[in-house]
Amino acid sequence: MTLLPADRTARWLDDLDSALEAAATLAARGETAFQSDAALPLAFEALSNRVGDLCKRLVAADPVRFTEPIWSQAARNRDFVVHHYDRLDSAALWVTVTRSFPELREAVQTQRRT
Repeated sequence: MTLLPADRTARWLDDLDSALEAAATLAARGETAFQSDAALPLAFEALSNRVGDLCKRLVAADPVRFTEPIWSQAARNRDFVVHHYDRLDSAALWVTVTRSFPELREAVQTQRRT
């Protein structure tokens, strides 16, 4: 079954919202848990990868609709996390998940209403 572009975009927005919700749930454990539980930074790296990949797909599929900088920023963040994982700053990763991801989630909600 081939999905129409609008259906594909809707599915990707749903997937992105789910990934951002998972990140928010994990971030709710707090910064102390993030610093003391080695699994949380790894989970945030994986979620950054997923979030950025979905943003790349959305921008490529409909560059007119996804023009806000937050979409391309998420994609660039994904590239950095994937290719420079050995240089990740845990404080920056925490900020990405707790500040940038909620902003992106608002953008997702806005796009889902359109």
